[in-house]
Amino acid sequence: MGRKSLKKVRQREIIEAFYNVAKQEGLENTSIAKVAKVMGINTSLILHYFKTKEALLFGLINYILENYKSLYTINNEESSDVRLIKTVDNLFSRDWNNLIDDGVFYSCYTLIFRNDNIKSAFKDLHDSLREFLAEVIEDAKKDGIIEVKDPKETAELIFVLVEGAYYYLSLFDTDDKAYLENTERYKQAALNMLNFKHKLSSTSFNN
Repeated sequence: MGRKSLKKVRQREIIEAFYNVAKQEGLENTSIAKVAKVMGINTSLILHYFKTKEALLFGLINYILENYKSLYTINNEESSDVRLIKTVDNLFSRDWNNLIDDGVFYSCYTLIFRNDNIKSAFKDLHDSLREFLAEVIEDAKKDGIIEVKDPKETAELIFVLVEGAYYYLSLFDTDDKAYLENTERYKQAALNMLNFKHKLSSTSFNN
């Protein structure tokens, strides 16, 4: 049990170092040798935990996806309207930009066009997030808070809006006025899709 825990800790340290090197130099310029140098260890130690660079790359992608999913953790004990509002707020949160570097994320994402396993990992994550949002929407609908015909279709359309928004907003600095204004505009478009029965106040969301 102790050895297994140590292995996970060491793997996590290596993955985080890999991420930091990729953030500084670009994923395509990152090598096991560079990661080892930054960590002050021998490359053989990294290869002990990750037999190939591809294995390390999968570790990085799982690290990114786990962090991404953590942004959408909501307290199930809260009322359905609060859960829905917080979920939409998280979908358009700037925390993602602070959590994972866009350059590393999109470099990893492009690999879906060359590797079916990576494509499957990204798809599984996005499918699970869509299902989660659909459940939150369904609960709010049952409680008479919103009016939507098909929660699953609404969740799909909101995610299409979110993903398109992130792609476009990556062209702006996060503190740019246009970034902030566009984020709020896209968030409002998502709210319009949900069709709340009662008007939301401007303080309903935490930016």
